[in-house]
Amino acid sequence: MREVKPQETTRAYAFDMWMKAPMPMVTFFKTLDVSRIVKVGRRKGLRFNMLMCWCIGRAASQVKEFFMLPVGDKLIEYDTIAVNTIVANNKGEVSSCDIPFTDDLTVFNADYLRLTRQIAETCENHDLIDSMVIGTSGLAQFDIDGAVGMYSGIFNNPFMIWGRYRKGWFRTALMVSFQFHHTQMDGAHAARFLDLLQKEINKL
Repeated sequence: MREVKPQETTRAYAFDMWMKAPMPMVTFFKTLDVSRIVKVGRRKGLRFNMLMCWCIGRAASQVKEFFMLPVGDKLIEYDTIAVNTIVANNKGEVSSCDIPFTDDLTVFNADYLRLTRQIAETCENHDLIDSMVIGTSGLAQFDIDGAVGMYSGIFNNPFMIWGRYRKGWFRTALMVSFQFHHTQMDGAHAARFLDLLQKEINKL
């Protein structure tokens, strides 16, 4: 990770416009067809949440804006990305787990299982400060139509939320929300990411 001069990047205008905005976050909603994830997960014995996180990482790694993030009053460029998941820990609370993204699904799955198990037992967060982290929160036991994340003014990371998927006759649908900082990307970048996410799910 390294600080870059905003005026020397494609985010120069957005940096000037949105860094001091009282509410710089934008939220998109999209219904995804996750039939493929459900099918592959059952056949291979892989967790739905893990496969969602991997597909998110695959899609994000194809959009260059994901590798830059406003941090404080600076613009930081990263070489790697990670996907965060929320873990129910042994104290009955939740902890945060950053999983380094890799194109290798076998490696990502092994990291996911190892780190989430470790965090559930220790109740200590696992943070990767050298990667641009995409936050996620899967509320798989609840039926929700959408959620808008909180803007703390501290964390500007993109964030995805979803609830329980819904089975139909021909497909399994999942409503997701995607929140992003306008300095990091524009609506077109976010929409492209969501389209890429659907494509990655379809070819899983």
